[in-house]
Amino acid sequence: MPRIGVVSLGCPKNLVDSQRLISALLAMGYKLENDFKDADVVLVNTCGFIEPAVEESFDAIYDAQSQGAPVVVMGCLGAQKDKVLAQYPDVAAVIGPGRRATVLRTVEELVGKPPAMARQSVPSSGVLLTPPHYSYLKIAEGCRHHCSFCIIPDLRGSLRSRSIANIMAEARDLVARNVREIMIIAQDSSDYGADFKDGTNLLKLCDALATLQPHPWIRLHYVYPSKIVDDLIPYMRDGVIVPYLDVPLQHASPRILKLMKRPGNIEHTLERINAWREICPDISIRSNFITGFPGETDQDFNELLDFVQKARLDRVGTFPYSDVEGAQANDFEGAVPEEIRQERAQILMELQEQISKEKLQQRIGHTYDMIVDHVSEEGVMVARTKYEAPDIDGIVNIYEPQGDVHEGDIIRATVIESTAHDMTAVMEENITPRTHIPFKMG
Repeated sequence: MPRIGVVSLGCPKNLVDSQRLISALLAMGYKLENDFKDADVVLVNTCGFIEPAVEESFDAIYDAQSQGAPVVVMGCLGAQKDKVLAQYPDVAAVIGPGRRATVLRTVEELVGKPPAMARQSVPSSGVLLTPPHYSYLKIAEGCRHHCSFCIIPDLRGSLRSRSIANIMAEARDLVARNVREIMIIAQDSSDYGADFKDGTNLLKLCDALATLQPHPWIRLHYVYPSKIVDDLIPYMRDGVIVPYLDVPLQHASPRILKLMKRPGNIEHTLERINAWREICPDISIRSNFITGFPGETDQDFNELLDFVQKARLDRVGTFPYSDVEGAQANDFEGAVPEEIRQERAQILMELQEQISKEKLQQRIGHTYDMIVDHVSEEGVMVARTKYEAPDIDGIVNIYEPQGDVHEGDIIRATVIESTAHDMTAVMEENITPRTHIPFKMG
């Protein structure tokens, strides 16, 4: 049967697209091939958001072509067909994001249709490219915002929310598969349902998710700092969703925020953060900031540093500004030299590392429920509390497991050491025995 190689680049939203594509390919009878030398065609699901991501995508296309099979370029960079073909004129096809049917049709044209007997049964929630105990759940496509540094609305269109019923069907199937952590994602999760006319919103979705049994960890990502966030915090306090908020603020200077076309009342943002902590004292807040945005002065950057010092966020991602082809910000005056962009990012991260170090030190001596992400052959465990998301936040190392422990188990452990990013803990007990039956990809 035809063998398909898949490369998935970029954010978790792109990973979900790859999962859906692979699920469809397996259901049609294609075989997934990890060794691209043996693949009949290779699909490269690209990211084209910032220039480093474009370069990574081009490198992946080159690597795929070097294996000899036809290469189909898809995803965000696929929306810039001329740019791809100028670099790689021999690719088999270039297809933009959100066009899974076109990709499937192209694969069939390139390598033929598998026999009916090769079709595989795939769970309704699809194949997971994550470890089997956690999954991303995309609740919407596209975006209604028009931030000056971003072209996502041009690449993926305006907001298109899934119905609560559709989302819940996937969530229930994930829980039935023993997925113990569901991470809600969208370009802007807080805007969920705004394209509907029936009052559907993220709060109503959380009400529905509260009914899942057994109740998984539910984590919110990509939450724009809109008013609805204030109403989400009680759901964290009450255990419906984990006390973790991924809210990309991007900057703190009102002038820069205005240029970015982002919410700009930073004093109000500080008041809101304090209010969130009053309602849910153990909330962990993560944010992202851009340094060296066009026009950013020393004063603007100092305002950002002052905000980070006052807000004392738990985790921060820092990104030196990078031009995005087609973004409005490219034409702004006052371009900041690359060296200064990088220097400011380093200064900001050093400040945040000290804050994170102090906050993690406060956890020493406390006992937490943790999910086990990895168990080495020597028995060393890598785990996370509810306050850490996979891949982007820190980890908890546990060197002496108690009893039989497997990936995906929920354990209870006491923190004994910490750094600026990670912790070390001593396991107390395993509170959720393993019952996973992972789906095997053919």
